[in-house]
Amino acid sequence: MTLRVIGWSLMLFVSVLALTGCRGESAPADAGSNPAATPAAAAPPAASTATPAEFAGGEALFTANCARCHGGKATGANQGPPLIHKIYEPSHHADVSFQLAVRNGVRPHHWKFGPMPPIPGVGEADVNEIIGYVRWLQRQAGIF
Repeated sequence: MTLRVIGWSLMLFVSVLALTGCRGESAPADAGSNPAATPAAAAPPAASTATPAEFAGGEALFTANCARCHGGKATGANQGPPLIHKIYEPSHHADVSFQLAVRNGVRPHHWKFGPMPPIPGVGEADVNEIIGYVRWLQRQAGIF
């Protein structure tokens, strides 16, 4: 195999391991059938913590394209997992995994939510802004 094929294969593998479900309404895999046993998302920034101007665009894009499944402030919802969770820290889900998930969709692997479909109309620059916002939320919550 050429290095290019290996590289693309690795990127595809990372995308499969990236984000999870947006269609199901199940609890995370390790929570069984008891939603109360769901590993809690880290606390989002306090309501009084204003989003810095540099992340406002990412917040707006997240709200428009991601919050329906991943919850306001990325704390999770009935249709998708919290992104403010240790699983999604940069050392486990690098920024490229968010790009690949938005572009290609993702099969579930950490949670019992259904697969995340590709998100049409959300380009690379938009995802970069969303990533900046989510990483800010994660830092505020002490994820990293």
